[in-house]
Amino acid sequence: MAGGLGTLAGCKPPPVSFKGIDLTGAQHGRDFRLHDADGRERTLADFRGRALMVFFGFTLCPDVCPTALTRALEIRPLLGAAGDRLAVAFVTIDPERDTPDVLKAYVGAFDPGFVALRGDAQQTAEVAREFKVFYKKVPTGASYTMDHSAITYVFDPSGRMRVAFRHEQGAQECAADLRQILGAA
Repeated sequence: MAGGLGTLAGCKPPPVSFKGIDLTGAQHGRDFRLHDADGRERTLADFRGRALMVFFGFTLCPDVCPTALTRALEIRPLLGAAGDRLAVAFVTIDPERDTPDVLKAYVGAFDPGFVALRGDAQQTAEVAREFKVFYKKVPTGASYTMDHSAITYVFDPSGRMRVAFRHEQGAQECAADLRQILGAA
């Protein structure tokens, strides 16, 4: 009997080793309900069958947000044919200024296939809480900027959160994790 159990244990796939932060089994980031730039309500279920990268930011961000979206753009070709199975969603933490038209133009400047998501102030707070995202309005004279987390969350094609990419991770490292999630060699 003991030999049989050892054989069965040997059939298990090897554990996944991510370069990002392994969030497999996380109890946060389970779903969202926001509108895209065309006004359609979107949830995590809309992206089933594809890996999904979700980043929280704002369009007037001077460095972190454009860097994260540029990295997302660089990842697709690194995945080869599996790149078609990668979706990218940008969630604004500044719905006051990031109107649907502003979001559509901003995200579209990186890739027209990227999805911009927004809610009102309350919905934004709820989704940020669900994803454990920090953000805060910071006055800058007559205007303001936003401090925020710089993590990209990645969901597998079944809609389970699997990994978080740190801001400093490069496209190659992220693509390696996504290849595992997508089952692409």
